[in-house]
Amino acid sequence: MQEVTAEIIAIGDELLYGQIQDTNSHWISQQLDQIGVRVVRKTTVGDNEKDILHAFSSAEKRANIILITGGLGPTKDDLTKPLMAKYFNCSIEPVQEAIDDVKLFFEKRGRELTPLNKLQGHLPTKCTYVKNAMGTAPGMWFEENGAVWMSMPGVPHEMKHLMEVFVLPKIKEIFPLPVIYHKVIKTVGIGESWLADMIIDWEDALPSHIKLAYLPSLGQVKLRLTAFGDDYDQLERDVLVEIEKVTPLIKTYIYGFDQETLEEAVGKILIHQNKTVSFAESCTGGYISHLITSVPGSSNYFNGAIIPYHNQFKSNLLGVNTLTLKDHGAVSEETVIEMAQMVRKKFKSDFGLASSGIAGPGGGSPEKPIGTVWIACASEKGVKTKKLQLAHDRTLNIQYSAIAVLSLLRKQLTNENF
Repeated sequence: MQEVTAEIIAIGDELLYGQIQDTNSHWISQQLDQIGVRVVRKTTVGDNEKDILHAFSSAEKRANIILITGGLGPTKDDLTKPLMAKYFNCSIEPVQEAIDDVKLFFEKRGRELTPLNKLQGHLPTKCTYVKNAMGTAPGMWFEENGAVWMSMPGVPHEMKHLMEVFVLPKIKEIFPLPVIYHKVIKTVGIGESWLADMIIDWEDALPSHIKLAYLPSLGQVKLRLTAFGDDYDQLERDVLVEIEKVTPLIKTYIYGFDQETLEEAVGKILIHQNKTVSFAESCTGGYISHLITSVPGSSNYFNGAIIPYHNQFKSNLLGVNTLTLKDHGAVSEETVIEMAQMVRKKFKSDFGLASSGIAGPGGGSPEKPIGTVWIACASEKGVKTKKLQLAHDRTLNIQYSAIAVLSLLRKQLTNENF
């Protein structure tokens, strides 16, 4: 079956200026993927005639389907409609149905239809008018130059409505579509290159219709298996066979699949083992607790947390020995050991975890540079610690430290040594 491709063109200076984030293209890509259409390019272009026309001609050479968002307002800076008419060499004429729909839209809201708004019902003669029940900017469908084109408003809920009620069904009607099946394996505690080395033979032996992609993120690596074919159930079975082959090679690093988060995975283990947890967060400032409590049902295993940001509260609230702080400092293995032990004791939890570090951008020293973080996990079996040497970015350091703490907890829960 021949591949069906699409390009998404988002129009608007505000997108290039960074004033508005283009969430439309991301959402459209997801919807097209689900029906077997491969997005080959996403283009963002400003309100400039030359650039928009160039984007049209370039997309036409690459894709079977061209989806355009934005630039459909009634003002002079909205160029999509006139430029599509120019590109397809046709005029713009009033479409009574479109005018009536715009008029009705305003009447329902107790507003008068202005001459400028009435122009929303004037459309290129080569397009098929697609009613926008959520707004006044029309949808415009073209079948020209060997491709299908759809122009939609940039307002997300209007665009999504048109995609769902018209565009996706129309694409399914016109094109014989392949089936695409995705499965994501989520790992933590190992870098991309090391992971690749461990599974190189398995990767080389993958069937031709199954592709592997490495998707690294902060402290984690996702392995996305994508299978192409005609039978969804068969593709699912084929991918499952490959997962069964690779799992023994990297079992200690796999914490979940698809949309599952690390905090969800840890929560499931805690519930299964009937265990509880508490945190003493210094440099992470409560971020780990935020992740844990973002999971529904976390009250079954999360006992509480203390955020002793200043040393006096590490002593006064937690009971960390003042001599430990004096002799070793707040950012030390000795201190996080006591923090983890004491928070476990105070909250009567099975596991107590602690973080203390220099998140930055200031506060570092030659002995303890910015990004130095110590974490610890205390249980009835003892205390496990780890030193992290991170970057100069405060936000990244906080986020990475939180992932490292959850990963350390997961290792203790599963008795994994890696």
